[in-house]
Amino acid sequence: MPPQRRWPLTTPQNPRVHAYTSDHHRLPLPSGHRFPVSKYSLLRERVAAELPQVQLIPAPPASEGELALAHEPRWISAVLQGTTTDAEQREIGFPWSPAMAERSRRSVGATIAAARQALDDGVAANLAGGTHHAYAHKGAGFCVFNDVAVAARLMQAEWHRRHAGPLQVLVLDLDVHQGNGTASIFARDPSVFTVSLHGARNFPFRKEASDLDVELPDGCRDEPYLEALDATLVEVECRLAAQPPGLAFYLAGADPHEGDRLGRLKLSAEGLAERDRRVLEWLRLRRIPVALSMAGGYGHDIAITVALQATTIALAWQSWQAWGGDFRASDRPGAAAMEQSAP
Repeated sequence: MPPQRRWPLTTPQNPRVHAYTSDHHRLPLPSGHRFPVSKYSLLRERVAAELPQVQLIPAPPASEGELALAHEPRWISAVLQGTTTDAEQREIGFPWSPAMAERSRRSVGATIAAARQALDDGVAANLAGGTHHAYAHKGAGFCVFNDVAVAARLMQAEWHRRHAGPLQVLVLDLDVHQGNGTASIFARDPSVFTVSLHGARNFPFRKEASDLDVELPDGCRDEPYLEALDATLVEVECRLAAQPPGLAFYLAGADPHEGDRLGRLKLSAEGLAERDRRVLEWLRLRRIPVALSMAGGYGHDIAITVALQATTIALAWQSWQAWGGDFRASDRPGAAAMEQSAP
C-alpha cells in the first residue's frame, strides 16, 4: 500500500474546493460481486482525513426531467420503477433495488453539482461518476445512467439561459475502457467533443466512434502512454481551435494502473499522477473549467485504488489553487483562443 500523504492544510485565506459524494446511498450487491462498491466510502473517508481543503458535499438526486436530457423516458421509468428486465440487469451487472436506483440518480446529481461549481470556481469533482457505458436507452458495464451526458446537456441549457452564445463541451475520458455510451449519445452533436484514450483490446469489445479515439496496446507503460496523451491534447487543440470549450468533463479512471484487475495497461502510480497533472494543467492554461469524476478502478488491492484516486483529488485541489482566485473575474470560460494559450 502506498504511504499515506499529508497535503497542506486549509486556512481562511485558502478556501476549499468542492467534491460531491453519493456513497451514503449504498449499493446492495451479492457476496463476492466483483464491483468494488466499498471504494467510494473508503475514498470519501480518506479525503476527509487527509485533504481538509476539500469540502465534501452529499449529492442531490438528478430529477427525471434532468435524466431525460440524455436518456429515453422508457429507460428512466424502468430504472426508477423497478421494471428493468433480467437481461437489462445482466448487461448493467447489478441487480435492481430501490437503493440502486437512488444511488444512480445521486451519482448523476453529483456530476451536475460538480459541473455547476466548476463553472463558478474552475475545478470541482464527483467522488464517483464516470458512468460512460450507459446509453440513452440502456445501461451497461456497471453504468445505469450516463452522468456526464446528463450534466453536459443540463449545463448547456443553463448556460444558454444566461449567456448569448452556446457552451461548447469537451469530454476527456481517460478511463481504461472506451466511453461507448457517451460517444453514442453525442454522435451527432457537434457541441460536445468526445475524446477516449483507452485499451484497444479491453471492454467494450464493440466500440462506438468518439470524436477522437486513441487506442493503446496491452501492457502500455508510463512513457508511451504519456506520449499518446500529449499527442491527443495537441490534436484536441487543433480540432477545437475555432470554438474552444467552455467546460470540460475529465474521467480520471484509476484502471490504467498496473495493479488493476480489469485494466490490462501497466501505468505506475507516478505515471497516473503525471497524467492527471498534464490534463489539469492543460485545461487551466486554457482557462477551461473542469468537473472531474473518478470513473473506473478495480485494483487487486482496493486500498491502492483508493490511494490513486485520492491523489487525483489532491491534484485537482492544487490545480484549483493555481487558478489564482481570479476565475470569477475572468472572461467567459474558454473565450481566449486556444492557440494563444501557454504551451
